[in-house]
This record gives sequence, structure tokens and C-alpha cells, in this order.
Amino acid sequence: CQPWLQGCQELHREIHVVMGNEACDLDSTVSALALAYFLAQSSPAPGAAVVPVLNIPRADFALRSETTFLLRDRGIAAAALVFRDEIDLAGLHRAGLLSLTLVDHHVLPGADAALEEAVVEVLDHRPLERHRGPPCQVTVEPVGSCATLVTERILQGPPGVLDRTTAALLHGTILLDCINLSPAAGKVTPRDVACVALLEERFPELPARDAVFGALQAAKFDVTGLTTEQMLRKDLKVISNDEVVVAISGIFEDLELCRALEEATTPSLLLQPLPSPWVSVVPYAQGNAVAARKKVLPILRAALGGLGAAGGPEEEVVPPPTPMNSLVEECPLAQPVPPLCPQDVLERVSRIAGGQPPGSPK
Repeated sequence: CQPWLQGCQELHREIHVVMGNEACDLDSTVSALALAYFLAQSSPAPGAAVVPVLNIPRADFALRSETTFLLRDRGIAAAALVFRDEIDLAGLHRAGLLSLTLVDHHVLPGADAALEEAVVEVLDHRPLERHRGPPCQVTVEPVGSCATLVTERILQGPPGVLDRTTAALLHGTILLDCINLSPAAGKVTPRDVACVALLEERFPELPARDAVFGALQAAKFDVTGLTTEQMLRKDLKVISNDEVVVAISGIFEDLELCRALEEATTPSLLLQPLPSPWVSVVPYAQGNAVAARKKVLPILRAALGGLGAAGGPEEEVVPPPTPMNSLVEECPLAQPVPPLCPQDVLERVSRIAGGQPPGSPK
């Protein structure tokens, strides 16, 4: 894509970018892809090159697991997509070559304020925060999913433009965004229901709603293959004012695990919470030093409802020599644990997290 985009700029060909919001969730992504495809297919004459842009760096795409799942399922390779860090929107705008359509949002962040005058169309389902005058075309409607507005737009266009792949993307996105069209969830509107029905009528081979929603919902919370940092960033929300920036992240482990470990009796781990400067980190001193990994794993399995039990009992292996405790030097785990200084423990944990060996100089 990069050589092609570079060629457009060298030929002074206008580029019409269709871009979703910075969260770049499934609704934002599919709305951008589907509307860009429609605009490219329905244009009466060759004009601007229409490019859907995903409003995140390519490196963050793996965090959008429901999006990667649906696109992969429909045969759309990540290599075919254009991400925000791969196109110079500001440069195109300065060259007078950019027109911009916003989907699933209608207010650009401060960093993109210079691009406001390039906005020619808005398609959004959020409450209107900013009014735009002509010639910008504004469609802001209170529906459950922006993909519903894109579907309506495509269905009102020339016949034959909507293909099976685009229909499947829109169908799955509306179902996920509107919680499988459940009235109890409070998101779905009659227009969302109508669009799903029209897509199913046009393409009866689309999978059943429950199957689509179940697969996407499972993919949304699938963190397989993600690093700890990626897990913390997967659903990160950031708010700020002039003095402070606050990040709010989700975690993907049950908090019940802590309680299960604390209340365990077979064996009792004799856990004693240690002071922590971080409210999200709970360190423990384990009083029962002989409760090794094989004793703790059954407690965790029980807390997880048997997760992992299908793999059968662990294979018996010859134990290696008793390791040294990495937090307190010269303390074999088989021996009683000496008195611990919480500050020393936390300091050593921090140094380990920073990549320093436990015995390195301070």
C-alpha cells in the first residue's frame, strides 16, 4: 500500500480517506472499510482514490482481537489494511490532496485539529457535540451501531455493490455492537434490527445470529498470545486534565483467585499480605514453604472451575535441586522462610521487573 499511496501523492491525485475513531473497535473498523468500499465502487467517474484508514498504529492491531478474528474469518489479510502510522494525513492536507470522511465519531482530537477543514462527511451514532455547516454532509442518528448507518447507505445505493464479504462484516458488527439485538441490553433500535434482517434476506447463507455473536464475543475477550503489557493496553481508557493523566485498564484474570489462595486449607498456604505502594498489586509472604507448585495448582484449578483439568494429571518428573529464592538470597525454598522486610521484597520485585538480576548492586 505504501508505494501506491506514495504514487498517488507524486501524481497529485486526491486521496479520500475514510477513518474511524481512535478506539478502532470492530464498529469503527468495519464502518470505515465498508463505506470506503461503497464509495470506491459507486463513484460515477474516476476521481479521488478512496482509502479506509484504521486509526491506530499497526502494532496495536493485535489488541483488537474481535476485529482480527472477523477479518481473518472473511479472508481479509492485515497486510492489505492501512493504519494511521502508515499514511501522512497532515502532509496530504498541506498538499491540498486530502478529503476526509469520519465514521463512528465526528470530532477530531486536538492533535488532528488541522485536519478539520478537510472533513467532507460525517457518519456517526453518538450525540452531536459539534455542528458542521455546508459543504460537510452530516449524518448523526441514534442507532446501536454505526455499521447500521453504513448498511443503510449502501442499500440505498446502486444495486449490486453490496457483496457477500461486506455483508458478513456489517452483519457481525451490528450483532456484536447491539448485543445480539437483545432489547434487555438497551442498545438496539428498530433500524439495527431492520438492517440485520435485510442483510440476511439478501444473503441467506450468512451464519446464524447466535453463532456469529458467540464467536465474536469469545474473540473479543481472547487474550491468547498477548503479552502482559498488551493485555493491559487491550481495553485501555485514558482521561486527563491539566494536572494529571489517569489510565483505566481491564484485567483478564478473575479476582476470585486471590481469595481462593488466601482461604485455601488443603494445604493452607499461610499467606500474609505485604504492604504495597500500588493498589493493583497484592504481594504475599507464603508462610507454608513446603506448599510447592503442585500443591498450589489444584487450588487455582478449583477457583477456575476446573480449567486445565482436561489435560490430565501432571506428569511426574524427577525434581531438580531445590532452587534458591530469587527474592531473598541464600534461602532455599525447603527451609523455613526467615523474617521478610516488605520494602526489601518490593524493591527486589521492582528490580526484577526492570530487568536487573536480584543480586545486582543497588
